Amino acid sequence: MAIDPGFCLDVPEGFDDSEDETGVHPIARKLFPASTAAGAFEKAHAWLREQDVRVADVSWSYLHGEDEPHTLSVYFIFELEED
Repeated sequence: MAIDPGFCLDVPEGFDDSEDETGVHPIARKLFPASTAAGAFEKAHAWLREQDVRVADVSWSYLHGEDEPHTLSVYFIFELEED
């Protein structure tokens, strides 16, 4: 998998995240809105089975007044090949 330069983070010069305890690790987020909670899980499952990512966390939101109020947020890390 090639890294798209449009998805890279700009890091300030001199930034050091080398400490294991406080290191910074880039995480992405994808939203899965649906009319039901089960629907949000179905959408997330379908997308995740096609991706090479590691899920780091999930969270729920309920947006009152929306057609698809149940939103599952999936936070993930890309699984890159080691050099």
